[in-house]
Amino acid sequence: VGLGDQARRRPRQLSGGQAQRVALARALAVDPALLLLDEPLAALDARTRLDTRAELQRHLGAHPGATLLVTHDPLDALVLADRLVIVEHGRVVQEGDAAAVTARPRTDYVARLVGLNLHRGRADGHTVTVGELTLTTADTVHGDAFVAYPPAAVALHPSRPEGSPRNVWTATVTGVQRHGDNLRVQLAGPVEVAADVTPAAAAHLGLTPGRPVWAAVKAAETRAYPA
Repeated sequence: VGLGDQARRRPRQLSGGQAQRVALARALAVDPALLLLDEPLAALDARTRLDTRAELQRHLGAHPGATLLVTHDPLDALVLADRLVIVEHGRVVQEGDAAAVTARPRTDYVARLVGLNLHRGRADGHTVTVGELTLTTADTVHGDAFVAYPPAAVALHPSRPEGSPRNVWTATVTGVQRHGDNLRVQLAGPVEVAADVTPAAAAHLGLTPGRPVWAAVKAAETRAYPA
């Protein structure tokens, strides 16, 4: 776990992150039939976490027994787990492999974990009605349904956009936060939604709390599936 040069140090001479990696090494060294990991990367700084996650993934791939990993970090879960069981308010709300969970979240909590906007409504073919808003989707669904799409799929405009058919509605900016190289804009309206825009676009649109905008999402950017 990258601590060979610390082998002669006393436990009290190790940082919290180093002690955490020693604990991982100690657990893996005895080749257990069952490995229980509770927030194994929680005490690590960002760089050490990245390296240790990759090392742990390699060890778990070679581990012949079962591993139960508990974590609040969605990236840890998606990278390290073969099967996800998501618990919300003490209840299992979804389970499956990473591809299934990220493609079709079933609660707002899961959608936030995997970085998607999620709405529940009533579907009739290529349309899903969510409250007062009707969304056109690329998928055909009937009955209770979910619609999911990433924040990057939401385009913001100062006036109603023209051009190719798309879902459009009026919204109000409620918050703007840094999100990687972009800004994540929180919007209120007929549905609550997050949009990712560049800093240049945010400045051009004057995106500050209370600003009215038009939100647009192309049907091809959405995923609809039974609720």
